[in-house]
Amino acid sequence: MSQRGGKGRGYGRATYKQQIPASQEQQLPHAQASASGGAVRKPGQSAGQPSTGRGVTQRIGERGDGAAIGQLGRGVEKLEIQPTASGDAGASTSVGAPASTSAVAGAVMSSVRGAIRGKRILPADLFVTKPNHIKNKKGEFGNHIMLKVNYFKLLRATDWALYQYHVDFKPEVDRTIVRKGLLRIHQKSIGAYIFDGTVMYTSRRLPDRMVFTSTRQSDEQHITITVRIVGDMLVGDAQYLQFFNIIMRKCFDHLKLKLVGRNYFDPQNKILMRDCKLELWPGYLSSIRQHERDILMCVEITNKVMRLETLGDILNNCYQEYRENYQEAFSKTVIGTVVLTDYNNNTYRIEDVDFTTTPNDTFTVKNGDKITYVDYYKRKYGVNISNRRQPMLVTRSKTKGRQAEEEERVFLVPELCRATGLTDAMRENFRLMASLAGETRLYPEMRMTRLMSFNGRLQKEPAIVKELGEWNLQLDNRLLEIPARELPGETLYFGGGNNASIKVERGDWSRDMQKKHCVVSPKLNNWIFIISERDKGLAQGFINTLLKVSSGISFHVEEPMKQYIPDDRPGTINERLERILSQQIPQLVFCVVSNNRSDRYSTIKKKCCVDRPVPSQVCLTKTLGHKSIMSIATKIAIQMNCKLGGAPWHVEIPIGGLMAIGFDVCHDTTLKDKDFGATVATVDRYMTKYFSAVNAHTNGEELSNELSDNICRAVQAYNSVNKNFPERIVIYRDGVGEGQVPQVLEQEVGQIRKKLDEMYKNEKKPPYKMAFIIVTKRLNTRFFYNKGNPNPGTVVDDVITSPIKYDFFIVSQKVRQGTVTPTAYNVVYDNLGLDPDKMQRLTYKLTHMYYNCTNTVRVPAPCHYAHKLAFLVSKFIHRPPATQLQKTLYFL
Repeated sequence: MSQRGGKGRGYGRATYKQQIPASQEQQLPHAQASASGGAVRKPGQSAGQPSTGRGVTQRIGERGDGAAIGQLGRGVEKLEIQPTASGDAGASTSVGAPASTSAVAGAVMSSVRGAIRGKRILPADLFVTKPNHIKNKKGEFGNHIMLKVNYFKLLRATDWALYQYHVDFKPEVDRTIVRKGLLRIHQKSIGAYIFDGTVMYTSRRLPDRMVFTSTRQSDEQHITITVRIVGDMLVGDAQYLQFFNIIMRKCFDHLKLKLVGRNYFDPQNKILMRDCKLELWPGYLSSIRQHERDILMCVEITNKVMRLETLGDILNNCYQEYRENYQEAFSKTVIGTVVLTDYNNNTYRIEDVDFTTTPNDTFTVKNGDKITYVDYYKRKYGVNISNRRQPMLVTRSKTKGRQAEEEERVFLVPELCRATGLTDAMRENFRLMASLAGETRLYPEMRMTRLMSFNGRLQKEPAIVKELGEWNLQLDNRLLEIPARELPGETLYFGGGNNASIKVERGDWSRDMQKKHCVVSPKLNNWIFIISERDKGLAQGFINTLLKVSSGISFHVEEPMKQYIPDDRPGTINERLERILSQQIPQLVFCVVSNNRSDRYSTIKKKCCVDRPVPSQVCLTKTLGHKSIMSIATKIAIQMNCKLGGAPWHVEIPIGGLMAIGFDVCHDTTLKDKDFGATVATVDRYMTKYFSAVNAHTNGEELSNELSDNICRAVQAYNSVNKNFPERIVIYRDGVGEGQVPQVLEQEVGQIRKKLDEMYKNEKKPPYKMAFIIVTKRLNTRFFYNKGNPNPGTVVDDVITSPIKYDFFIVSQKVRQGTVTPTAYNVVYDNLGLDPDKMQRLTYKLTHMYYNCTNTVRVPAPCHYAHKLAFLVSKFIHRPPATQLQKTLYFL
């Protein structure tokens, strides 16, 4: 089943707003708008900001992980046989400075090792998350090596005061490229400046208020431009790093790159994939930030998938295929799709289709005249609309003004919208995805070559050289080298006496464990095997294989009770499960299904996780006769063992009294404003037993309360196993955007500490110690070691880390395709008393404890389990599972 998880928005999407008023959009009344209570903007016009998306609101934080967990591996339920098969995971980060809420000195000098070192630009209102007692965040354990990273150092940077101005246009000008052109006419009066469409920076002081007049060539209209002083910025001010990023975007313009959404792409070097009806636009993601000692620019290679067909083509295809039902088919196909409008370089998400409105309809423009959409596009953009009877697409977006609350409607013409991204059908096309992977998953050496090629373009383009020279900026012409360490391989311990351990090399132990026994193995005596009558001939052979491999791993499994059903439609399966489970509750239910339809899977999981709680296993029919059935059956047996409370292995955790907790959030796929937060905690010395809980929430306050309550319940579960409360608690929190960190630290951590303090005091237990670590998987940072990928266990805790964080990076996986992506860890609260080496080694050890595959994973196992559970509930169940299942890994 296609499993594409979303990430929690516990406190909403973070934004950084400059302290200037938002320019007001001229709204266009329209008959279709009144019905929904929303205003209508001009076709293709962005709400409250320039069309490039770089207006007065600058997003600086991304929601955390939206990455896929993967499909049913070889037909086995969520069986992640090779979850590390490829690298290059990660999403774009915004260009800009970090979120700001708390005070730090501006330019700081320090020689304390591991503390804030060297001269640097530190915005005075950055939020500092490094705990006060942390003086040294660098570890020493492991083999010391040198890596190259996708960062370029700013060798020379502007170190004088800058002046910031707000620029207004009257009447309003929508397109940033036009705004820039109108202001450029007066460059002699202004001098050297940087302008992003709304904010202008200069190196010399201008009058507090300047007024210019320009004439727009498209309609000969006179435009009044008013430039007002906002203030001056000294080194250390919050907007200073933003200034560097705006200059870099201007350099991208000089390279003739095309802005799509918020990132730049190079359509001139696009890769055509005509067989797939796709083209790939190579692009660059850049971010300039203050790191430990220097200002560094991170550059990542990315790609934009552009479909060759327009939504007009999709409309015609739906009409040809469905005729009478073409409207329903078209709506299902395009709603939720992100489209690109070439005429203004904007991207939009389609929210609806209005079949009562066509391009021949009229709307009222600013001067009160009425005009048809056909004439508007011809006059405004020089675009001809061929099909004047096509319906109009509707997208909604909120205006960016601080006081604006109503939603606005934007009408788009299907034939002028190019579809972007991939459909679910495309993702399920193995050949297409393999072709895409060949183009997008760059191996380290090729990635380094492209990065240096990009740097060479910046160094050689005369306009860029002049631009950087005017601002006293110089970019290094080589990739940054940084120190790193390789942690030694971990030892895994199994059951079965002598020779029951494995020394893990390079993060994989698939072959070494084939004859190992599970360290914890409950007996499976009473279980149900459900399969359709059509496939009953495959049942016994598979069951015999499963019993054989189970015996080999010391997992005792008896013959199941077989149930044959006439077909595997969701209704049939639901009826049979209800009949069986209403009479008895077996230890496990095993369902064989013909394909990976999500409605069928959802039916099984709702019945077995909510209505009649029992561990369940789902497997595809084609798996039963697979050529690698012995290997697959072994993995299925391990899954079944874990769902009953067993465990195949464990690592040595030298810290006694420790409980590790993972937490993650996923959006409910059926309700827009509903999320599910999952907490998964270890409850035994060897971290093989787990407690889990899931709660729905709609806001950050609910999330904080539920997380703290569930951690208290996990402590009680730990006490029931160990007859004592945990002495140390380590919480790994995924799904946090950078702008959400202040709320997480103030609300979640504060609430957890408050409730745990009360709980330990009431139970008269010794005080506990705790660390709260934010986990980030979606990074643009890439590491290179000798033109290849670094080995699993590689740790970086200097140079590219942040001077205001207790942070480090770990490469915990070995990838077979592309470039590995490290995982970032930010310790925002810590009184454990562990030195950085022990904190890093503990984190790496826990990446070995995910039982769904025989290799390390990108995050500590409790965190990965939490994501699996949150995704299962938000995608398929939509309700919290029954508490009877909370002491096993039933969600594997």
